[in-house]
Amino acid sequence: MSAKKNTLYNMAYRVFSIFLPLVTAPYLSRTVGQEGVGLYSYAWNLSYVFVLIGMLGLENYGVRAISQSRDRQSTLDATFSEVYRMQCTVALPTLLLWLVYVFAVAGQERVISFSLTMMSVSCLCNLDWCLMGLDLFRPIALRNTFVKLLAAACVFLFIHSAEDLWVYGFAWSAATLLGCVLSAMSLRGRVHLVPVSMKSVLSHFRPCLMLFVSVLAVSIYRTMDKVMVGAIAGMAQNGLYENAEKIVYCLSGFISAFGTVMLPRASHLLKKGRQAEVFRSMDLSMHIILGMTCAMAFGLAAVSDRFIPLFYGEAFTGSIRLIIPLGFTLVMIGWANVVRTQWILPSNQDRIVIRSVVSGAMVNLAANSLLIPRMGAMGAVIGTLLAEGTVPVVQYLHLKRILPYGTYLKTLSLYIIPGLVMVCLVRWISPLLPFHGWGNVALCVLAGAISYGLGCLVLWHVTGASILQYGRQLLSSKRR
Repeated sequence: MSAKKNTLYNMAYRVFSIFLPLVTAPYLSRTVGQEGVGLYSYAWNLSYVFVLIGMLGLENYGVRAISQSRDRQSTLDATFSEVYRMQCTVALPTLLLWLVYVFAVAGQERVISFSLTMMSVSCLCNLDWCLMGLDLFRPIALRNTFVKLLAAACVFLFIHSAEDLWVYGFAWSAATLLGCVLSAMSLRGRVHLVPVSMKSVLSHFRPCLMLFVSVLAVSIYRTMDKVMVGAIAGMAQNGLYENAEKIVYCLSGFISAFGTVMLPRASHLLKKGRQAEVFRSMDLSMHIILGMTCAMAFGLAAVSDRFIPLFYGEAFTGSIRLIIPLGFTLVMIGWANVVRTQWILPSNQDRIVIRSVVSGAMVNLAANSLLIPRMGAMGAVIGTLLAEGTVPVVQYLHLKRILPYGTYLKTLSLYIIPGLVMVCLVRWISPLLPFHGWGNVALCVLAGAISYGLGCLVLWHVTGASILQYGRQLLSSKRR
């Protein structure tokens, strides 16, 4: 399957899997309130930490290992068998530790936490890393989409008060497990479990553990934020932060989906010695990602004051001041993702990943510890901004002599201009419209999108941007 189709499938699924909870969010916000949203967020994020431990960084290491060995069936089978057995060796004791936490440590979130147990069980059969390494994104997208639609239906059918939150947790964790099982069935006939030695199994542990350190560090400043806000500032503040972050996280699904597709492709190209193609791909990717994230960040700044009360209800107007600065983390996340998935990981420079995200995590923890007691959820927002900004800076310090950072900065500046114009235009026309509510928001979004798109086209033409050249090549090839 081509990289373009893989990107579309993976982007559609990733965004859909994050978008579905966003669809249920208005109903939940009105049904369970700030406290209920905060309590569920607290339990889910703790559960997610155990899932990360159970998978031990395979979303990066497993994809790379499979993509680098897929040209020969015997090598592929051996690599798959070694990595999967290592996965089971880690996931089983992690599941037991989760059960110990649920029954011996958990407090008011115990019932919800127990309903999330199947998320940890799914670590035993989650083979998405193998499918992605083989460029098989279609099964992941289609089968997981089906089961998550069923989970979303359960929310509206069975949740009527805060006491029903365990149903929400059970529905989503069961969907996660079922989706993993159905996706893994797509590997039948493509890979085979073969006898391997324990030494060869354990040989994957150290490099996988190194990447896990980076995954865990990222979770500290993306997941533990909500744990710290809930524990320090209270569940109501965590509810405001959760709903603000949920929208930004939904939009970041476009970024992670793009990076997930490009990682196996870049790994394969670098193994073949086709470095120039990787550089061209990174240049185009920067245009796509930075153009998309600037549109998202400035778009949120333009319409959030009208969108949030309509979407979540008046009780969550406090999320408005949180979501505007959080939106600009998308630009930092996008930049770092392109560099990580298309150069650092494919070239096996795992230490750069670790140093960058651990630095970000340390900055985040320090900022959270100082700011959350004084500023509540806004303290976590500032900590997240500082953390996400630290990651690309550390990457730059290691790669400034290899990658054309000057070109990337020019690309970023290209999209800031139409973004600012879009914000000014939307802020100007919104009060002039003769109606309010969703109609007002829809017209503002439409006007902002047209403004941003036209601005980009003008700037591409004036600067002769590479993305415009690529588009012309694509059109001419289709005509032939």
